[in-house]
Amino acid sequence: MNNINENFAAAVALTTVAEIAAARVENAPTEELKVIGISLDSNAVEAGSIFAALPGTRVHGATYAEGSKAAAILTDAAGWDILVEAHESRPVLVVEDVRTILGLVSAEIYGRPSEKLTIIGVTGTSGKTTTTYMLESGLTAAGCAVGLIGTTGTRIKGEDVPTSLTTPEAPKLQELFALMVERGVTHVVMEVSSHALVLGRVTGTRFAVAGFTNLSQDHLDFHPTMEEYFDAKAMLFEPGSPVATKQAVICVDDEWGQKMAQRAAGGERAVITVGTNGQDDVDCAATLNSTTDSGAQDITVKLHGTSIDARLPLPGAFNVANAALATALAAAAGIDAETFLKGVSGAAVPGRMERIDAGQEFVAVVDYAHKPAAIAAALDSLREQVDGRVGIVVGAGGDRDQSKRAIMGAESARRADLVIITDDNPRTEDPATIRAAVREGAEQVAASRENVEIRESDSRGDAIRQLVAWAQPGDAVIVVGKGHEVGQIIGDTTHHFDDREEVRAALADNGFGTAPARTENKEDRA
Repeated sequence: MNNINENFAAAVALTTVAEIAAARVENAPTEELKVIGISLDSNAVEAGSIFAALPGTRVHGATYAEGSKAAAILTDAAGWDILVEAHESRPVLVVEDVRTILGLVSAEIYGRPSEKLTIIGVTGTSGKTTTTYMLESGLTAAGCAVGLIGTTGTRIKGEDVPTSLTTPEAPKLQELFALMVERGVTHVVMEVSSHALVLGRVTGTRFAVAGFTNLSQDHLDFHPTMEEYFDAKAMLFEPGSPVATKQAVICVDDEWGQKMAQRAAGGERAVITVGTNGQDDVDCAATLNSTTDSGAQDITVKLHGTSIDARLPLPGAFNVANAALATALAAAAGIDAETFLKGVSGAAVPGRMERIDAGQEFVAVVDYAHKPAAIAAALDSLREQVDGRVGIVVGAGGDRDQSKRAIMGAESARRADLVIITDDNPRTEDPATIRAAVREGAEQVAASRENVEIRESDSRGDAIRQLVAWAQPGDAVIVVGKGHEVGQIIGDTTHHFDDREEVRAALADNGFGTAPARTENKEDRA
């Protein structure tokens, strides 16, 4: 399956949609009108469907209503004014805030599909993707038919379905749920971003269980403060929230988790707590017993007093916490924990502590870490695996939270012996300015720490080649920031770039393995 354009909506009366949205109906139809879908894309909206016209940063979506196939339009007062000037004759539902009701409307049009599925949501700063992949692997082993929605895309029973956002917009999300119901899915594991919660993408979704990983600095370009960032995540757990989960599972290893557990408490719902710091008062605890040469970890998970030994294929203390959270989430959904953990032993997450092995005598890893805490955790994990030196290629994205750039550099220099600063996705910012901010943080740490080398390269490929050439037997090197991504955004254009390909090519240049077939740069998303 290459798309999700199949329509699984039952025809819903426009009057029903208007009632749910508490909308004023303009150009009301003289006969009953039924709609079969809803879309935010004027070009993609199908005949018989609703075009949801939202205000944009530059242009209001209502501007694009003319010429669309939509049977009706959902918009706000500003959009209605535009439609009046355009002499729009189709029915228009006018509401105060489209996003507030978009999820509810979409869920109704697609038959409230989340009520027919066991939806498991995962939120937090780091670990969402890995936890959902563990859930997918363990639930599948337990005999569940699993759908997955997240940063790396969407899968339905192991089959890839293209999507663009970590949490798709409400109409697409509800369409995905409907498709999953049609395809026999029983359980859906999904990442729930703070953007999705604030922007109403998951409104209308019924979460059976939801988990919280941790909180650290990220997205402060969208959320003005850490407290507001936390409040956004709390929408998934706080009693009385329109998207509150039926069961809450909270990792309390950090202060934010402890605060979230307190926020989630209330009413008849019990909060299941998870900890990996030796806490005695948590419902699910995990401890590390040993680590293999490959980085795999033998752990013990103690859930409600029962201990289960398991092998975790992914390295790092943070993945012990992710595994514990995943186990507690699965158990809350009625899955046998021992069966689940056996399934987790086969989990593999693209671009998350992904080892690149071409026969070299040092560890080479690609990871998605793009925030200070994640970089620190990844480097700590590598330190535990090797006796030699540790090197890192690091950069920061443009048009995103600027305050974390120096901190990313500082965490890199605090833990690595070689730090090569390069470009990530500069987007519309000057790459040199971004690199300078990262370098400033790195050099501040390097000034008080011996034996750390700071380099800079304006070519990400060159930076990776330098890193691999520097490595000696017993060392570990890591390229962070992009992970599974296969494009580098420069200006408004995405060029093909895959860190994993580049590491393999650099290894081949140094006599290890064979260089992969390289995809030519192309302007695939201009």
